[in-house]
Amino acid sequence: MSLVRVQTGVKNRIHALLHRHGIIAEFGDLFGVAGRRFLSLLLTDEKALRQTARQTLKDQLVLLDALRRLIARATRQFRATMKRSETGQRLMTLPGVSTVLAYTIVAEIGRIERFANSRCLLRYSLLAPQADDSGEDRPGKPIGRTIGNAGRTTLQWAWIEAAHGAVRRDAAFRAVFDRRTDNGKEDKGRGYITVANRMCRIAYAMWKKQENYQEVWPERPGSHKRRELISSGNGPALGPYGPMPAMSEA
Repeated sequence: MSLVRVQTGVKNRIHALLHRHGIIAEFGDLFGVAGRRFLSLLLTDEKALRQTARQTLKDQLVLLDALRRLIARATRQFRATMKRSETGQRLMTLPGVSTVLAYTIVAEIGRIERFANSRCLLRYSLLAPQADDSGEDRPGKPIGRTIGNAGRTTLQWAWIEAAHGAVRRDAAFRAVFDRRTDNGKEDKGRGYITVANRMCRIAYAMWKKQENYQEVWPERPGSHKRRELISSGNGPALGPYGPMPAMSEA
């Protein structure tokens, strides 16, 4: 993360240098193949940039290449570690969880036995909604709602980053996001936190039960489909805490 932050700073300085000289690069990614070719041509263009600016650009590109090599080496280390980690491989079946995010989550959580339930992990991940408002009704959006500040900010970042990927790749998580944000029209930040909350709960269950992610979510207790199974005699009777054991005839 620190290397990526430094890399972002270098890229911003290169953008700023071009802007100061009125150079507009018509590329989606200035640091892709076409963008790097464009920057290489600028290093020899005396009309576009003066000598000191060209030297500055050259130095920044050298630094950027060095950072990319370091980041690539760290990524290879992550991948090698995750190949040896059953938990890491299992978390990577969850949509949106990449190699780096899986490594971060495993390293930050440590032993899942430290957490009595998923709610404890949510609080540790700074994803458990809290309220410190007065409780009085008022028009508009609620105020005084927070997700806490006593926990691991790096773990919170990893879950929210994974939520962005899950919303793009998985229909079920996209539905959760759309329901929270009115189809992406408002409060997107809270929408991603809601998805991250759901992902954290699922990951806790996966970790505890040693199971991979299932694309088809089980029906919630008391759902319409579950009640239909029970009424037809094909499902177990439900108590307030789940299936009830069969009663003996007495």
